[in-house]
Amino acid sequence: MEEKFYTITVYTENSVGLLNRVSGIFLKRHINIESINASVSEIQGVHKYVVLVKTTEDWVRKITGQLEKQVEVIKAFYHTDDEIIYQESALFKIKSDLLFDERQIQNIIKDSNSQIVTVSRNFFVIAKTGRRHEIEELYDELEPYGIMQFVRSGRISVSKESMEISNILKEFQEN
Repeated sequence: MEEKFYTITVYTENSVGLLNRVSGIFLKRHINIESINASVSEIQGVHKYVVLVKTTEDWVRKITGQLEKQVEVIKAFYHTDDEIIYQESALFKIKSDLLFDERQIQNIIKDSNSQIVTVSRNFFVIAKTGRRHEIEELYDELEPYGIMQFVRSGRISVSKESMEISNILKEFQEN
């Protein structure tokens, strides 16, 4: 089977140590986590992990099954990129003098649909939201000018189709 990117969404109770056990499931199978994001979900008291992995469908199916065996996991799903809407965010910290001395920096910001979120005497910060390849392209364009700091979030996503999790979560909330 061919390896490709899968987004695994895990709905859980908020429990100390659960992230460690979740990541351990991937570790045991020698599957690298490309990105991970943890947040509250649309239902109060339920958290959501979004995990990006590159593997085969057979492995992602097995992993999803293992995740659901965890006591605090309510439900786990996996999706291909075509089945979801997804984004990442990034922040770039650059020396301030470049903003005024290098006209090309302003063009890069405009052309990449990025925005300047703060400017100080010593640095300015650019924010970019988009697909991974868009953030990597911006990184490649800014790198020759010197990036002081860079950070990228994990993938966040929602499914295109309605998911049965909505009913499961409502039942969970009522109990």
